[in-house]
Amino acid sequence: MADVEERLAALEAQVAALVERLGATTGPVTPEAPAEGVFWALDGLKQRLPAESAGAVLYTGTVRVAGRSYDWQYGREVDDLLAGDWAELPGILSALGHPVRLRLLREILTGRQGTAELADIEELGTTGQLHHHLRQLTAAGWLHSTGRGRYAVPAERVVPLLAILTAARR
Repeated sequence: MADVEERLAALEAQVAALVERLGATTGPVTPEAPAEGVFWALDGLKQRLPAESAGAVLYTGTVRVAGRSYDWQYGREVDDLLAGDWAELPGILSALGHPVRLRLLREILTGRQGTAELADIEELGTTGQLHHHLRQLTAAGWLHSTGRGRYAVPAERVVPLLAILTAARR
């Protein structure tokens, strides 16, 4: 408990020093307005929503990787998202929760699609471990077999995968 109090006191002292250095302000701070066009996707989404809407989520992307192009957009209204069944999502999301699986997805997305090529990457573990991770990703829909020991990220999953990775960064 004493450690927490000491840490809190140190943080309060740092905040006070920062406030003093920046100069005290009175009244609310008005954030700078974003430059025109910065939120073009958000502005477009807002224009399409009915006034009484609870809102919507939109993600979109255009990706060119390993000689392929993916253009994708997906949006859902907040009411639909909150009312939907979330029970199936943990399995889909947990498949991404392993560093080897994320590495596999990156390797496959950037062109190393054969199990022999993937098995050459030492960090991916043994052949048995590699196949275990490939099965997990395939079962969750993040990969599909293209035949003869080759895998691909389904086209409809490329932009969503990259959107999830973008959202996971701080």
